[in-house]
Amino acid sequence: MARPSLKKFRRIVVKVGSSLLIDSDAGEVRASWLAALAADLAKLHGEGRQVLIVSSGSIALGRSRLKLPRGTLKLEESQAAAAVGQIALARIWSEVLGHHGIGAGQILVTLQDTEERRRYLNARSTIAKLLEWRAVPVINENDTVATNEIRYGDNDRLAARVATMASADLLILLSDIDGLYDAPPGNHPNAKLIPIVESVTSEIEAMAGAAGSELSRGGMRTKIEAAKIATTAGTHMLIASGKIEHPLQAIADGGRCTWFLTPANPVTARKRWIAGSLEPKGTLTIDAGAVSALRAGKSLLPAGVIRVDGQFARGDAVVVRGPDTHEIGRGLVAYDAEDAEKIKGRSSPDVMAILGISGRAEMIHRDDLVVGPRGAFSSES
Repeated sequence: MARPSLKKFRRIVVKVGSSLLIDSDAGEVRASWLAALAADLAKLHGEGRQVLIVSSGSIALGRSRLKLPRGTLKLEESQAAAAVGQIALARIWSEVLGHHGIGAGQILVTLQDTEERRRYLNARSTIAKLLEWRAVPVINENDTVATNEIRYGDNDRLAARVATMASADLLILLSDIDGLYDAPPGNHPNAKLIPIVESVTSEIEAMAGAAGSELSRGGMRTKIEAAKIATTAGTHMLIASGKIEHPLQAIADGGRCTWFLTPANPVTARKRWIAGSLEPKGTLTIDAGAVSALRAGKSLLPAGVIRVDGQFARGDAVVVRGPDTHEIGRGLVAYDAEDAEKIKGRSSPDVMAILGISGRAEMIHRDDLVVGPRGAFSSES
């Protein structure tokens, strides 16, 4: 299979690890390297791409600012160091992107933000708005509150979760190695780089090393786990060296890396999940005009809803039926059942007056909605 071109991708997540960003001996940012990366990001941004950054480094920066001794930190010490470091990390990204006239927005997430649908939708909406405003979201695990029980544990998997949440079509993991090899290159001089992985098979997983192996501790195993998360959700992923200056330009120029391909795309994968994997918690019945709008690819507005049934919360899946009760589609609803009942049939400007808050304009956004032919869903099969 041919290697994809970076030019193909519209929404790109770039993961930057602590070891690349921070000089561990000096406890400071690698300024010249970061400036070169920022130039690469600015070029993508200037070409009209939507760019997101998943960045580690808050604990390392906090340790440096607080002049903490070397050695393992207790959980509360790591959390406190992160509180100091997150301020520094946000300022660093803001300044380096601002040099190119690009605004940056900080988003801190925990595992629960991607596992709980209400919080998932909130984070997704924030990311979408930042991208609409042409700002670059800079995302990190919220180490100030994450505990060993709920944290991601590594930013490779965090980056994959962010990529799926943002419906990105490409995830780039910048690493200290330029891709996946058929054997550990440190121990096998003749190890070969695998340029393209069409699917993550057991053989590919074995190349990453067994749990507890030296290679596994080096991080390749978590990158393979990230590849499984990303490709399942319709996002291509690649591993490339971040130890060189201008690493994204090197990828664009055909530099060494490993591509993990997906047969789907983020929209179809996400909509397949909504249509077939989530149990509906309620039903919205809509008028004929709304049916036509949905079939034309529009979002469902409160004005088109004529009946609300069921007890559901914001972010739950609901069935959408036409006035003849036939199922039109399914989607993730933006309002609790109680609020949906209050605003059904009303125009969007009325929502604030009725609820006392400026809520979502849509009852179900088109990105969270699957519209299919009659009988396409399991309840009618």
